[in-house]
Amino acid sequence: MTRFYLREIAHARAGDKGDASNIGVIAYLPQDYCILLEQVTVEAVRRHFGALVKGRITRYEMPHVEALNFVLENALGGGVTRSLSLDPHGKSYGALILTLPVTVDATVAERLIAQGRQPLP
Repeated sequence: MTRFYLREIAHARAGDKGDASNIGVIAYLPQDYCILLEQVTVEAVRRHFGALVKGRITRYEMPHVEALNFVLENALGGGVTRSLSLDPHGKSYGALILTLPVTVDATVAERLIAQGRQPLP
């Protein structure tokens, strides 16, 4: 088993509304969706974001588009117009989720390395 950043098998789209961030994580390849389902859990996202998310995290599965959608509540310091944070926008959380480490089997690791992707040390 080899570890890679999530960004090596998926991309993200994110936005914000008030104090909530909405993040879509989309597998590049349909066969990698199972990795998202197994490893990009509410618990993993909560650990990864730590104190940035003070409220509930809800995960929605979208199997027909090989994607997950996360809603992170109480996550933006009161919202863009109320926060003293330098960059509280939900879009920055899309980049952050892509740094979540995932573990892949040898076949996936070989494919990723052949594409020039670097495993984690």
